[in-house]
Amino acid sequence: MKLIWKYLRKYKLECVVAPLFKLLEACFDLCVPLVVASIVDGGIEAGDVGYIWRMFGLLILLSVVGLSCTLVAQFFAARAAVGIAASLRHDLFAHLQGYSHEQTDSLGVSAMITRMTSDTNQIQTGINLTLRLLLRSPVIVFGAMIMAFLVKPSLAWIFVAVIPLLSVVVFTIILAGIPLYKRIQSRLDGVTAKTRETLRGVRVVRAFGLQEREVEQFKDVNYAQTALQNFTGRITALMNPLTFILVNGGIVALVWFGSRQFGLPEGVTQGELIALVSYMSQILVELVKLANTIITVTKAVACGDRIQSVMDVHAGMPDATPAPDKEDGSSVCFENVTLTYRGAGAPTLQNVTFSAAPGATVGIIGGTGSGKSSLVGLIPRFYDATEGHVFVNGRDVKGYDPEVLRDTVVTVPQKAVLVSGTIRSNLLWGNENATDEQLWQALEAAQAKEFVQQKPEGLDAPVSQNGSNFSGGQRQRLTIARALVAKSPVLILDDSASALDFATDAALRRALRSLDHKPTTFIVSQRTSSIAHADLILVLDDGCVVGQGTHDTLLNTCAVYREIYDSQFKGGQGA
Repeated sequence: MKLIWKYLRKYKLECVVAPLFKLLEACFDLCVPLVVASIVDGGIEAGDVGYIWRMFGLLILLSVVGLSCTLVAQFFAARAAVGIAASLRHDLFAHLQGYSHEQTDSLGVSAMITRMTSDTNQIQTGINLTLRLLLRSPVIVFGAMIMAFLVKPSLAWIFVAVIPLLSVVVFTIILAGIPLYKRIQSRLDGVTAKTRETLRGVRVVRAFGLQEREVEQFKDVNYAQTALQNFTGRITALMNPLTFILVNGGIVALVWFGSRQFGLPEGVTQGELIALVSYMSQILVELVKLANTIITVTKAVACGDRIQSVMDVHAGMPDATPAPDKEDGSSVCFENVTLTYRGAGAPTLQNVTFSAAPGATVGIIGGTGSGKSSLVGLIPRFYDATEGHVFVNGRDVKGYDPEVLRDTVVTVPQKAVLVSGTIRSNLLWGNENATDEQLWQALEAAQAKEFVQQKPEGLDAPVSQNGSNFSGGQRQRLTIARALVAKSPVLILDDSASALDFATDAALRRALRSLDHKPTTFIVSQRTSSIAHADLILVLDDGCVVGQGTHDTLLNTCAVYREIYDSQFKGGQGA
């Protein structure tokens, strides 16, 4: 609720005007049964046609004024609800953009999507209904009871008996449904996660012919959600029949006791009885509206709490005391670095120590899961070392402003990610002020110039979502070109040339060595041929550096490296 109040304060005018005009509409609605009663008693029974037409005109006037109030209230309520949802969605997206890799891993992408879409939409609906109905419905209910006393006190006791019974039924069902609706909203994350996982890997699913299995697994998740929603729906569905029974029972009591008073000196008139029945019907409609509003508002509050829990997390890396500057002239230096991911049973990296000189090429190789990506992820401070220190240009990465560090270290991740737009717009992510000449130079170094030139639009060739209109190798070369445009002092290629053939890979390595800005380059690869030229090679095995040195040195001193090399070259893979 604290989160919602924060945004409501920005729409003070709308939050006052919308309920105010709804209350005015409620007052006009309460006057309608009185006018109808006067038409029956003062016009129809007396045969006064002129009086009937005058009262009919008054009814039209009340309807027009009530409709005008409704439109004004709807406009301001919608303006506040949509505006608050837009601001909340914007702030939430900006906050999530500041999340560190560890925070993103902890929350999960599917949960982020649910917070941005379903939860925010639920809050928007809750605010809209709150401003329009949360005050109007109680005013109608208690106003109808008060008007019943004004119309005929002798029959108003029926209202006094029916309204508490209605309230017990309505609020009992609401209290039973609130925790169930919270569970429904929480389980929605699981449905979103399963959907996202399957759709992202749809090509792999089809490649292995596992469509039916995925359908069955989704069916299990979806049916569990459906079963909970059906159970909740059956409980809340009791509200309408029970309230109809009570209200219709009240109407029967009004007609029964009212009919016995016809003709008596102080008895009820036909118009008064019609007015009382109308007030009872208004109570029925408004209580059902109020119940639905409260359920929706409760779901909105639950969604607000879920978003609040995300917003309360301090985005970004935690504050840490950096180590003193290291004056050893190195570009990147690791000192006894150990990394343990949150919730992991064992360290991913242990006691890693090495130093890379400016302009040097560092190759990193090892088996799957040996910690290669984790090691290079510490350089731009995607994660913090659990123990030890990482230095870039003699300064602890914990002492850098994140933007300055990301300008100093540019990373090409394993998964080639392109965004919808054009080749030019993607390359300009590296440097928004880069000229066309610089873009072509980067494409040439990344071995992407040839296929871009073949495009009729050249640099303005379209890029579809995730770059799906390019092959895997083309996407990798474009992402490498995007990184080269930045001309950062430290360049990390995290197995980003795995889709390239050996000839293209060799040409790329030659181009990297001839770059004019001479970056310190980290190449993570499964191929020994890709890192054989490196000035320093790190061999990882189960999170430990089991060998470091040049290619020739490691062939003679490191059994793990020699085993990898032999498996590739003696097996014919690297020839």
